[in-house]
Amino acid sequence: MQVGLAAKAACVGACNALNSALGFRFVGQYAHPMIAPIVLLLLSLAGVGVAFIPDYSALILLAGPCAVASLYLLLTAPRSDYQDRRDIPLRWVVVDGSNVMHWNGGTPKLETVLELNAYLTEHGYMPGVVFDANVGYKVQGKFLNDRALAGLLGLPKDRVMVVPKGSPADPLILTAARDLDAKIVSNDRFRDWAEKYPEVDQSGYLMRGGYRSGKLWVDLAASAVPSG
Repeated sequence: MQVGLAAKAACVGACNALNSALGFRFVGQYAHPMIAPIVLLLLSLAGVGVAFIPDYSALILLAGPCAVASLYLLLTAPRSDYQDRRDIPLRWVVVDGSNVMHWNGGTPKLETVLELNAYLTEHGYMPGVVFDANVGYKVQGKFLNDRALAGLLGLPKDRVMVVPKGSPADPLILTAARDLDAKIVSNDRFRDWAEKYPEVDQSGYLMRGGYRSGKLWVDLAASAVPSG
């Protein structure tokens, strides 16, 4: 069945408006994910049902074409146009939290780690963060364990580690990175550990970062790339 261009355009506009209201991202012409056309199809079918009630028959003029157009979009939209980004495997990266939290002006702030995590995630990385035992005292004047910091950073508990008191964080950061086949985000060069962890001397293994003119940058490749 041919779908009128006007009806299809109206349906696409309604889908876009509905997706916007629901807070979803779009890819090209189609909603991401395709929840809006599904919701709109259900609403349209409900409208078709209501149209059988006396005094509401005119509703079929709107609900009918919109239902057909919604179904058309669901059946014909290429999957590549609304591929969920969560299907793309993320690469692990280990964040030296106690180093990163000093990047912005030298004052320890968890907000700096939060911004970095968002930046890394946007660029296809899955950050895990390791802190020295005294991190809580530096940012809140009290001890904070893995769970507390995970909550503050919006990360699962198993992606945040606070090392035991008296233990250096460096070997745990390096071990975690080796086990996960991950890179490390830190301005520390880990020179004291180069003999046991020679990978620290490999180009690109340690990703530096900081702030320029108030904007975060991270060396994701061979050279520093300012955030956009």
